[in-house]
Amino acid sequence: MATKYYGFSTIDQVKKFKLTDFDLVKRDLLNHFSIRRGEKLLQPNFGSIIWNMLFEPLTEETKAILVEDIKRIVNYDPRINVNGVIIDQLENGLQIQVELLYLPTNMSDQLTLVFDNQSNSLSVS
Repeated sequence: MATKYYGFSTIDQVKKFKLTDFDLVKRDLLNHFSIRRGEKLLQPNFGSIIWNMLFEPLTEETKAILVEDIKRIVNYDPRINVNGVIIDQLENGLQIQVELLYLPTNMSDQLTLVFDNQSNSLSVS
């Protein structure tokens, strides 16, 4: 029998709702990507460098650095693996598509993250 994961989130909710399994994993990932690397107290390597790279030209070298950071963040969570990453430059930031494999059920899903440097926000589309 597969392990079932439970958690709570008040983001995009009127009141607390229980999240389970892959929905919980995606929420945990979004929380991790929302934190700039170095912002978490006593954990200077936690968080993402993507926020610092939004104004950099999107060269192959920059993409490689971003993919490495994305894989590092996803590998932080033992419940998932990265199957692929696609990075596109937008007028005001970056769109990152991450193909995830949820290990307990071998279910895959795509998570599309939009980092907007104008509004300094992260959204999921």
